[in-house]
Amino acid sequence: MNLKIYNSLSGEKENFKPIHENNVGMYVCGPTVYSNVHLGNVRTFMSFDFIYRTLLFLGYKVRYVRNITDAGHLTDDGDVDNDRFVKQSRLEKLEPMEIVQKYTVDFHKVLDTFNLLPPTIEPTATGHILEQIELTQKLINSGFAYESNGSVYFDVLEYNKRGLNYGELSRRNIEELFANTRDLDGQHEKKNPQDFALWKAASPAHIMRWNSPWGEGFPGWHLECTAMSTKYLGEKFDIHGGGMDLKFPHHECEVAQGKACNGTEPVNYWMHANMLTMNGQRMSKSTGNYILPMELVSGNNDFFEKPFHPSIVRFNFLQAHYRSVLDISNEAMVASEKGFQRLMEALNLVSSFKFQASGSSSFDLASWKSKCLEALCDDFNSPILISHLFEAVNFIFKLKDGKETITSEDLEELKKLMHDFVFEVLGLKPIEENNNEKLDQTLQVLIELRNQARKSKNFELSDQIRDRLLAEGIELKDGRDGTTYSIN
Repeated sequence: MNLKIYNSLSGEKENFKPIHENNVGMYVCGPTVYSNVHLGNVRTFMSFDFIYRTLLFLGYKVRYVRNITDAGHLTDDGDVDNDRFVKQSRLEKLEPMEIVQKYTVDFHKVLDTFNLLPPTIEPTATGHILEQIELTQKLINSGFAYESNGSVYFDVLEYNKRGLNYGELSRRNIEELFANTRDLDGQHEKKNPQDFALWKAASPAHIMRWNSPWGEGFPGWHLECTAMSTKYLGEKFDIHGGGMDLKFPHHECEVAQGKACNGTEPVNYWMHANMLTMNGQRMSKSTGNYILPMELVSGNNDFFEKPFHPSIVRFNFLQAHYRSVLDISNEAMVASEKGFQRLMEALNLVSSFKFQASGSSSFDLASWKSKCLEALCDDFNSPILISHLFEAVNFIFKLKDGKETITSEDLEELKKLMHDFVFEVLGLKPIEENNNEKLDQTLQVLIELRNQARKSKNFELSDQIRDRLLAEGIELKDGRDGTTYSIN
């Protein structure tokens, strides 16, 4: 089937045609590892994990590059000397690279928890300083950048004078951009208010710094992605992804850098995942409407009634299209849990039960398969795919009750398709029984029965429960705060 992708550059769905047949080069902006990855980030990375899985399922060979930003880049518009890594290192009394290591480990742990596949290549900004310096010098040589007080800036006005269009991705007018720019620190160094830093001179207090032809400093945020994407995917590649919040200025600057360096659009298809809200409001630390991924999984929060397994969270996220705003709530998560359990029950049925094969099928498997593939090929439409999966779920339960029929050949294909769509494409995993949790629940029931026996002065039963457990290596200990147990 013909894959269509919504291209943020054109604002339309376009037929996907890779530069190299059956091969896809995809770059996704990774995390800035100065703090814990937040739930909105997880939604973005999960969206592109689903896209990556779908491309693999459709038969493409994919080189998936997702970077780690571990160099101190600038906040605000890219020109304020305010390094997040340095600020966090002072806060936690750690070296900046200790901060990098700590939160890179956290990032990988969280994504592994939600069953995201690792990228093909995961480059770091600090590992590509030389490439960034070379790109900066190339832009200076071509007249698209200039040095000022040890910093180097991209000349946006010069870019537009040459018939190029800064603002084409985000559909912003250059004159409006100039008019709405605030007077920020460091702008006295720049020719134009919208010029952005390619290289920034390090202040005496700046810890993360590297030598360059313009003095000691560090690279601009936008430059690192251009350097790493072109190194591993070429001057022009297929897909560049990220969150909606990166469209401007980050991706806009990447477009300008790529075209100025190489004279061509750097990317054929720009893709952006939409934001995540909670209880109908934007997630924000300042308002308190905020939760970390592992707090949702552990139940250690004030927003959700209980812990939710990572597979249930993933199932909930994929019920919204990647370009739609996703709102999470306790009610939505509970509903997703019920839907997930029904899906898993149907998968267990179709995988393990030997249904009575018939000479004909009452389920049009070919049509159903075609609809599932159409959903995937329609800009990776996960909610439509899930709705089709539940058509099959309903059929499986009716098949169990003898209300539907299926041939043995169709049954085998249905088993495989359900497995592939659910586990390989959606990336869901069955929830395995936690034997330790079950044991604890069972012992708590026995402790409660023993306590009731003691209250009713049935000491014979109380002692019998204690002694039988002790014989199995489980010792009960009565204390002021109640009864606890230890396993020998």
